[in-house]
Amino acid sequence: MTPYALTYGHDAILPMEIAVQSLRISHQHGLTGEDYSQAMLLELEELDASRIDTLNKLLAGKQAVSRAYNKRVRDKSFEEGEIVWKAILPLGAHIAGYGKWSPTWEGPFVINQILGMGAYRLQDRDGVIHNAPINGKWLKKFYPTMWDSQAVQTDPGIEKEQG
Repeated sequence: MTPYALTYGHDAILPMEIAVQSLRISHQHGLTGEDYSQAMLLELEELDASRIDTLNKLLAGKQAVSRAYNKRVRDKSFEEGEIVWKAILPLGAHIAGYGKWSPTWEGPFVINQILGMGAYRLQDRDGVIHNAPINGKWLKKFYPTMWDSQAVQTDPGIEKEQG
């Protein structure tokens, strides 16, 4: 069924169809007034069923899209004391002099507090706690390289806060 038919109860009639006398138009002209009204009532009764069918198909399509999306999305959750990177917001911001080579992540930070609903409060390496909460989608787990691993392990500020 077309969107027009779902809205108005029958398909649109083009002006050309009236001039050329299409089969549909000639059938309507051949009906008596009572037969035509009966045909219109029957069409209206079928309209509710077709609208319900269309709505069910639409809902099934939305559920299929939702299932496909949820299959690919993984929830990010972090624990207190975990070391993370934070995205530089707004995304796409460039640091002067770096151009397209600007970093997209800053940190590392330590998860200081879990606020719930995917929100976290961060603490930087100097022990300063950031008041503004940040959503977990802007965080990424920190995996130290061989150069970072010594700095992170020997940083006294981090050890005091974690222990």
